[in-house]
Amino acid sequence: MHNFKELEIWKRSRLFCSSIYDITTQFPESEKFGLTNQLRRASVSIPSNIAEGSSRNSNKEFGRFLEIAIGSCYEIETQLLISLDLKFISSNNIEDLLVELNEIIKMIVRFKSILKI
Repeated sequence: MHNFKELEIWKRSRLFCSSIYDITTQFPESEKFGLTNQLRRASVSIPSNIAEGSSRNSNKEFGRFLEIAIGSCYEIETQLLISLDLKFISSNNIEDLLVELNEIIKMIVRFKSILKI
């Protein structure tokens, strides 16, 4: 078992979650149950799945939770691009978020590969 609180991927994804919450406070009130909710739920899913997977008895099971976390990352990327299309977010803000998101994806993929599933 891994102590998730010591994993850099968990720490970075947790901070990323805070960034998503910050940026979505600027979204229109009409999106409270739309993109705002979807982005927040998907961003919470990343560190949550890393934490839950770390408690599993096998690296294979942990790897499955890491795959779910990666899926949430791609869900967020899509939702951020839609938010840009709808002008809820600026090009500058999305660039920073996408750079960080892609770093998190790479870190999860690298970590998954060293689990030797």
